[in-house]
Amino acid sequence: MKEILGKVDEVQAKINALRPFSGEMNRQIREYFRIGLTYSSNALEGNSLTLSETKVVIEDGLTIAGKPLRDHYEATGHSDAFSHMDALATGTTITEEDIKKLHALFYHRIREDDAGVYRKEQAIITGSQYPLPAPDAIPGMMRELIKNLPHLKQDSHPVIYAATLHKEFVFIHPFVDGNGRVARLLMNVALVQAGYIIAIIPPLKRSEYISALEKAHKNDTDFIKLIASCVYETQNDLLRMANGKS
Repeated sequence: MKEILGKVDEVQAKINALRPFSGEMNRQIREYFRIGLTYSSNALEGNSLTLSETKVVIEDGLTIAGKPLRDHYEATGHSDAFSHMDALATGTTITEEDIKKLHALFYHRIREDDAGVYRKEQAIITGSQYPLPAPDAIPGMMRELIKNLPHLKQDSHPVIYAATLHKEFVFIHPFVDGNGRVARLLMNVALVQAGYIIAIIPPLKRSEYISALEKAHKNDTDFIKLIASCVYETQNDLLRMANGKS
């Protein structure tokens, strides 16, 4: 753990030395990561749009022949939620309303009635041996999660804080759908508020990601290491862009 976090902090220092970026560079960075995070986060959940198709849907507002309408809604909804994540980057806190808004922005085209609303029915995660909380327990668990964030943030490395927030949110699974997408957005809010670069989890790491999350019920070391490695890769992507390399 110490080794990967050390590598993350070393690259972060290089990024900080290049700041502040120009307004145009910041815009390019933001849009690059908007497309990348939207594609990868949706692909982890089975969305069929490719990276280039995701870009076309978001930037040009076009539909892709033969692809489900829901996949388009997930792309545009995630892009909207990314904008809110970006707006939260200048803050220092995360509230329950922030979380509900992230979900509402992502989900409202898919099912308006459930957008930003905690689930009212029991849910299960296929393949997991751990049961999800009952619906009536969710409001209290979410309040407790929010209450504990300042302490966790103060006592943890930013990557550990962000990964733990992701993990704890997913274990509560408060919404009927879209919990993974919101968890990754929340994790990235925590990272950018601390001045770090977002983590993009490649779809090729889906199996490793799911396995690490399952193990995290008892030991979250592998999950935190995975998130740290994803931050490290994204940091290096940013350095290549900042230095004019493809």
